[in-house]
Amino acid sequence: MRTDSLMVTLPEDDRPTKWYNIVADLPEPLPPPMDPKEGPSRVKMLPELLLGECLRQEASTQRWIDIPQEIQDLYAQAGRPRPLFRAKRLEAKLQTPARLYYKAEFYSPTGSHKVNTALAQAWYAKEEGYERLTTETGAGQWGTALAYAASLAGLKTTIYWVRAVHDWKSQRRAFMRMYGAQVYASPSPNTETGRALLKENPNHPGSLGIAVSEGLEDSRKDDKAIYCLGSVLNHVLLHQTVIGLETKKQFERVGEYPDVLISCLGGGSNFGGFTLPFFADAIHGKEIKFLAAQSEAAPNLQGEYRYDFADHAEITPLLKMYTLGHRAEMHPIRGDGLRYHGAAPILSFLRHLGYLDTVAYPADERHVFERTRTFVQTEGFLPAPESAYSVAAAMDEAIKCRESGEKKVIAFNISGHGFMDMEGYSEVLGL
Repeated sequence: MRTDSLMVTLPEDDRPTKWYNIVADLPEPLPPPMDPKEGPSRVKMLPELLLGECLRQEASTQRWIDIPQEIQDLYAQAGRPRPLFRAKRLEAKLQTPARLYYKAEFYSPTGSHKVNTALAQAWYAKEEGYERLTTETGAGQWGTALAYAASLAGLKTTIYWVRAVHDWKSQRRAFMRMYGAQVYASPSPNTETGRALLKENPNHPGSLGIAVSEGLEDSRKDDKAIYCLGSVLNHVLLHQTVIGLETKKQFERVGEYPDVLISCLGGGSNFGGFTLPFFADAIHGKEIKFLAAQSEAAPNLQGEYRYDFADHAEITPLLKMYTLGHRAEMHPIRGDGLRYHGAAPILSFLRHLGYLDTVAYPADERHVFERTRTFVQTEGFLPAPESAYSVAAAMDEAIKCRESGEKKVIAFNISGHGFMDMEGYSEVLGL
């Protein structure tokens, strides 16, 4: 393949057939989930909360975990492998000596990377005899992906959507319902958690932590329902490693290797999926910069590294992670998928060990969306507001290279398209 190719593809035969589990390569054991000092054991409760196969993967120390053929077939139908693009026009616009590459995870049926774990979880749920899936969603990408995957598996879906986003993304709400999902603004009157919060504030904007609690509470009332999580936990990041595994092969095809890997980070699913296969090289001595792009509205990687609950109502076990506090109040933003109090335990651990850097952009999102406008006008693709943070961070790194003269290879992940998010861009940019 030409080393100056604008689009780097993989033949279908090169599609990953195994997920990569970085737990096998960590320099020391990952801190396990724990119970709080008071109340029932949340750890013992996990088999009631999550899919059996996902729990086994969560605890696995095997480096490679086979992707069942049925899930591989679903991945192929969903457009895997996905292209890696060289952003030559953007490089010229920025007058940078850096070489910029972006992974096109927006090439999926629902427009985001979230289908990589949604298809796996829905297939496992069908195999385990469940009839309905419950979940949360922030930006709406995960809710849409799970509704899509559940519809293919013949399952029902109930989605609790952070109210601050639910109320302005009417098209994405309709998209979820097109797949047959029930969609509720969170906090909702359906659960004890939601009712208590609505009593305090009938216009409560909600948060991912609250929506997680509602999804968990709902599933526990129904023996035929199971909760599915779209980020944070090890098995979710495991399923997403198909992104990074493809990207590594694509760089091999053009004789390159990234000096800098960038993606946005809310809970950590797309950042982890994109970067974890490369972290393995860093742990074994390769010099790579990993940069997580976040919002000052929820800079969880700049919080405290400690045990905390993953949800508002304290249904989950305590996880060792960087956290702002599971009941922290966070101002709504247009890239609301980044507004979560805690970062994935695996990524938190890697940051704690010194492998992972972070940058948090102003909550008004002007800088991020201005950078993305330049990207759209040079590259043509419209990212989701969350992925706009990846774009901005990559462009900022490229500008640093212009100033220093360094010819770095910068790779970033665009984890979703923004076709249903233009109201947010319009509001911030005055379009």
